[in-house]
Amino acid sequence: MIIPAKNEIPKEIVKSSVVLQLASAYFAIGKRLEQKTQCSQTRGFVMSTLRGGVALNQNQIAKLLGFDRTVVHRAIKTMIREGLLSEKKAESGRGLLVHLTAKGNAYRESLIKERRAVDEKLREKLKPREISTLLRLLEEVTTLEF
Repeated sequence: MIIPAKNEIPKEIVKSSVVLQLASAYFAIGKRLEQKTQCSQTRGFVMSTLRGGVALNQNQIAKLLGFDRTVVHRAIKTMIREGLLSEKKAESGRGLLVHLTAKGNAYRESLIKERRAVDEKLREKLKPREISTLLRLLEEVTTLEF
């Protein structure tokens, strides 16, 4: 008998569930990208909210992402120490706004380049018709009411 690793869903359960297979594919891609880029999904999402010169406070970022404020706060503090983000005082009130630095923008661009490379590998593996079908089916999944 094979005992699954802690927190691992047994393969026979995943295999019988479309939802779990979708989640498994998403997490597998995310994990490989995290390992390759050394960037967590949280950090990537934070940088994405700040693209184009946008400056937001930490609570706004957490709310936009639907993440716990503490998780966002920790990620931002680390990114500030690394020089990827900086803070500036808001024009009104005492709040601090966070924005990408030049280093953060360059790092974000490198992450986009890696994601595009994964997209390209997928396009090499799948035929255009298969990609079209996959995208259509994923759209169906996202609009499913339950």
